[in-house]
Amino acid sequence: MSRNKFLPIDKYDMEQLGWSNLDFIIVSGDAYIDHPSFGAALIGRVLLAEGFSVGIISQPNWHTVDDFKKLGKPRLAFLVTSGNIDSMVNHYTAAKKPRSTDLYSPGGKKGLRPDRATIVYSHKVKEAFKDVPVIIGGIEASLRRFAHYDYWDDKVRRSILFDAKADLLVYGMGEKQIKFIARALEQGATIESLTNIAGTCYISTSLPEKPGYILAAGFEDVSEDKINYAKAYMQQYREQNPFLGKKVIQPHGSRFLIQLPPADPLAQKELDEIFSFPFERTYHPVYEKQGGVPALEEVEFSITSHRGCFGGCSFCALNFHQGRIIQNRSQESIIEEAQLLTQAPSFKGYIHDIGGPTANFRNMACKKQKKLGACQDKQCLHPEPCPNLDIDHQEYLQLLRKVRTIPGIKKVFIRSGLRYDYIVNDPKENFLKELCQHHISGQLKVAPEHVSARVLDMMGKPRKEVYEKFTNRYQVMNDKLKKKQFLVPYFISSHPGSTLKDAVLLAEYIRDMGYNPEQVQDFIPTPGSLSTTMYYTGLDPRTMKKVYVPRSAKEKAMQRALLQYRDPKNYGLVLEALIKAERKDLIGYGPQALIKPSRKETRTFKNRKPKK
Repeated sequence: MSRNKFLPIDKYDMEQLGWSNLDFIIVSGDAYIDHPSFGAALIGRVLLAEGFSVGIISQPNWHTVDDFKKLGKPRLAFLVTSGNIDSMVNHYTAAKKPRSTDLYSPGGKKGLRPDRATIVYSHKVKEAFKDVPVIIGGIEASLRRFAHYDYWDDKVRRSILFDAKADLLVYGMGEKQIKFIARALEQGATIESLTNIAGTCYISTSLPEKPGYILAAGFEDVSEDKINYAKAYMQQYREQNPFLGKKVIQPHGSRFLIQLPPADPLAQKELDEIFSFPFERTYHPVYEKQGGVPALEEVEFSITSHRGCFGGCSFCALNFHQGRIIQNRSQESIIEEAQLLTQAPSFKGYIHDIGGPTANFRNMACKKQKKLGACQDKQCLHPEPCPNLDIDHQEYLQLLRKVRTIPGIKKVFIRSGLRYDYIVNDPKENFLKELCQHHISGQLKVAPEHVSARVLDMMGKPRKEVYEKFTNRYQVMNDKLKKKQFLVPYFISSHPGSTLKDAVLLAEYIRDMGYNPEQVQDFIPTPGSLSTTMYYTGLDPRTMKKVYVPRSAKEKAMQRALLQYRDPKNYGLVLEALIKAERKDLIGYGPQALIKPSRKETRTFKNRKPKK
């Protein structure tokens, strides 16, 4: 595998390309995978296509400045990202315990990036080259751009732009912004003068002269008052609209964080162009001896068909990053990529996925979004589908049919999330039929998340009855096709709104399904999500009503254990949870029991009458 086709990672690579210096250097917390699913590679290729020279410093040793100097001094700027995942989410579980692996590192080895990587890297770059602009971006910078609650510190932190001491913050996917920035710097603009680029944040010592901006409660106010925090969050949330959104300004001491409205969505032609760049579609050869980079496996033979999601799940921060407006690629672009994949030596005939954040959201939610963007205070699907919502799978079906007939392709799977409430509200059944017939390998993963109506409302998810309607249709369709295929439901424990009694309700539902979940997601309050605001403030910022929040490590452990009550390791936690929830009727020997009584209490439980 030739190194020359990758972006340079050292002076040797630069010499091979005939480059004596670089215009931009990207510093990333991930290993370098030259694939469109990885932000550093994507931005690097965008700049390269614009005629700029770009290099990548991946996972530098942050204890010294040596690695930050290895490509020399860039002519225009350093671009800093923690990688594809927030570094704290990457490092720690919901119980705040260190994870054992890092899928974005060579061989899955952990410890190759620091906590709060964006901040640490920015400081090191400034230490190495004081006069070079530092621009931060990626998911960590994007979702921490305002004052935000940090679960690992258990406090409100300042905007990451202040803590990183960077010059500019790019939020969202970033391609449009980086083009504007690069051209402006090339033409001699200073980094301080770049105060009009949509999709960016900067720091100012004064408020704008022109009115028309939103002044949110400042860092000090949201740190001291949770009501202020909740209100500020909703102000930020409502303005994430590229067409109608206003500037959002948040004071930090005597200075101001200024967020300009989001960048315009990419046109289909622009998105097609990005995915046509000559990515090597694999990790850099330097990682071969370490066994490669595990993160590649999930996307190597998957195709991104679109960006954005109008699902509105409270625990997802996509509204603050990709946004709620769907941006899709043309069918021709996707077919070209599928044909390209068939030529890969390791391709076995299987496309693992054609989708996005939600696979069956291929097009905009409604025609109004083309000019007005997503609604400020309404969701497309919750609590009921909006009358303006265009529910139509036909274009996506056409795409899938075309791809699965390409020579060399045996099967096309759909593995990214599907919204079953969107499917059950589709008057046509041909998508469900072809999904079951062609795009599943024995089981379909779906995410009902919970069954308690109160918790589902907090999550922004459909009621249990909608899930059951889908399961019935799914079963009937598979029976018609004479296929034996199953549903694998995902559930979240300890979400805001969920009491122990709600967790017990979910455990009973799992019991009645005859299901034994291997994986349960314990809610993690990640930056930028509506649910995280609920967790921190104890308020639903949409209504300002109080919300019950399971905070203690003990209760979170009990709620999680209830969903895997069959696991012997969870017996003690489940027993304690059932007693505390006043559901001792579920401790016994009958078919409704979740667990058997302990030896000490066997006699008591044998004599207890079941609860009606």
